[in-house]
Amino acid sequence: MMQEIKIVSKRFDIENSHTLEAVKTHGAYSWRDQLFEMTQDQIIEMIKQSGLRGKGGGGASAGDKWALMPLENEQKNILAVNCDESEPGTFKDRQIISKDPHLLIEGIICTCYAINANKAYIYIRGEYKQFQDILQNAIDEAYREGILGEKVLGDESFSLDVVIHRGAGAYICGEKSALLESMEGKRGHPRLKPHQKECEWYFGIPTLVNNVETIATVPFIIQNGADAYKAFGTEQSPGTLLFALSGHVATPGVYEVQFGTSMMEYINHYGGGIKNGKKLKAVIPGGASTKILTADEVQNAKLDYESMRALGSSLGTGGMIVMDEDTNMVEALKNLLEFYRHESCGQCTPCREGTGWVDTIIKNVLDGEASKDDLEKALEVSKTMNGQTICVFAPAASDVIDGFIHKFRDEFESYIQGGVS
Repeated sequence: MMQEIKIVSKRFDIENSHTLEAVKTHGAYSWRDQLFEMTQDQIIEMIKQSGLRGKGGGGASAGDKWALMPLENEQKNILAVNCDESEPGTFKDRQIISKDPHLLIEGIICTCYAINANKAYIYIRGEYKQFQDILQNAIDEAYREGILGEKVLGDESFSLDVVIHRGAGAYICGEKSALLESMEGKRGHPRLKPHQKECEWYFGIPTLVNNVETIATVPFIIQNGADAYKAFGTEQSPGTLLFALSGHVATPGVYEVQFGTSMMEYINHYGGGIKNGKKLKAVIPGGASTKILTADEVQNAKLDYESMRALGSSLGTGGMIVMDEDTNMVEALKNLLEFYRHESCGQCTPCREGTGWVDTIIKNVLDGEASKDDLEKALEVSKTMNGQTICVFAPAASDVIDGFIHKFRDEFESYIQGGVS
């Protein structure tokens, strides 16, 4: 029997868990004294020691990222919470916002106190109107109770305002620099990366960008310490992650498990196994932008960053898409490529032209109008896309193309040879 770990999801099942009244009786904001007794440097060091990694796809050390923020500035810093949850197959952040929005507010308070910020923006996906309303109600409750505002939780020296910024539906705005460009009122194009590590900038103000789940994990660490978080997961991937499980499983949903859990055990325990007694064919492990795994690869796969990297894929955002034996992999790739073609911001030629080019090739495969040379052309274009652009959108699309064609090439060739009508 799998051990159920609940750090972020611990209050999801409480009645009216989206309200302050309900969650205050279950420990919300009870870490106040512990937070204010520590210095900013001590909090950042605690986050480092916990091994908390960004849960928005990159998996980088959260503590190292926080340490890039200047703490001695006379002008306060800014926190931008990334809730532009547009990755196909991913729906965990909206679970936090709809089930326990005060947990996110708790995390925002802890983070802003640590990085010397007095303003936090929550950049939310434009289509998430109903979740935005739930979150705004929680923010309003926090202001009325003196949790936010001039004296945060009664502390005379700490003020904090939280503002929701609604996006316009562009997938690329989930990339942190494109998110900030959008917040500044410009087109959501990713920025060129600096030559050395530094914080992000919003209108010239030092800014930290973190994912919703990353921020929502912070209160547990503040209250229980770094070792309590490291007690779960693996040495290099400590803690837990909310996995959004979808596709051909009996019980899709969002389930929290510790890193290092067997992928097959997770699918069988939480997903109820493959739907209708079918056989497993493939799994996209971390959202549509992560390289697909075959059924054989899944058998020994572990849900941690290092194990996924060893398989040539990644955990990404934790959006696990399960495919059964009847899945047409050519049609599945075509579906994904339509998304990438539509969502490319167009700033970089290899991405703008490459996604459309390969999409057209795969359409020709489905229509019976392609040759084996066309498959090679698709792989050649994919190679051109990888590592030649400002952001990782094109490399991600390239991984998807390579994974499908290399691992399921027989299906593509069967169309070319007229074996599929």
